Amino acid sequence: TLPSDITGFSSFNKESGKMHFNKGAIFCNLFLADELNRTSSRTQAALLEAMEEQQVTIDGESHRLEAPFFVIATENPIETTGTYPLPEAQLDRFLMKLEMGYPDKAAEVKILNRFLNNNPVTELESVCTRQDIANMKKKAKEVYIHPSLINYIAELAQATRKMSEVAIGISPRGSIAMVNAARAYAYVNGRDYVVPSDIKELSVCVWAHRLVFSTGLVSKGSREQAVNAAFAQVEVPTEEWTK
Repeated sequence: TLPSDITGFSSFNKESGKMHFNKGAIFCNLFLADELNRTSSRTQAALLEAMEEQQVTIDGESHRLEAPFFVIATENPIETTGTYPLPEAQLDRFLMKLEMGYPDKAAEVKILNRFLNNNPVTELESVCTRQDIANMKKKAKEVYIHPSLINYIAELAQATRKMSEVAIGISPRGSIAMVNAARAYAYVNGRDYVVPSDIKELSVCVWAHRLVFSTGLVSKGSREQAVNAAFAQVEVPTEEWTK
């Protein structure tokens, strides 16, 4: 996969005598990059501008991406041959990193039964519209987060930056991600305000993948331990969390 396959490219139109922009795969609402770590670093970098600024720039001209726009990526966690680890700047742009793991026995039996006679993937249907997503995003932005919790998140981020084993702690982008994730989490749980447990519940999936350690080989457990250590160092605020 080349960067131009994702972002698009310009070509000369003989009939009009002008350059024509050919849109790449990124011009969609939901972009799924399957096994992103199998693509080259240049191809990975093609997503940076799109993820941060919701646009791509080709030959000096910027092209806006239609809202809502999301990037979901998967990684092959086992094989290393032919893979390119995602750089810190790219990891920091992903709101969350989730570990799927194996299904339990009951879930696996359910999967097997669903695939007995047909492929359920071919029968997938839309569960919401673009406007539904826009409305939910707007509602999540209206969720109240107490100033004490804003300060709590900042203190937690500061704590990760002071750890001796951590070379790069949580960035301001990571702090913003936590605020947004906590508000969205409160919204889907039927609340119009954030509570400290929302932040704790989301801490590993929002923050662990953003940490860069001083040593080379780092396990998933090390990242989780570092995040949990930050929470152990910072006192949980106690307030009336509603407005």
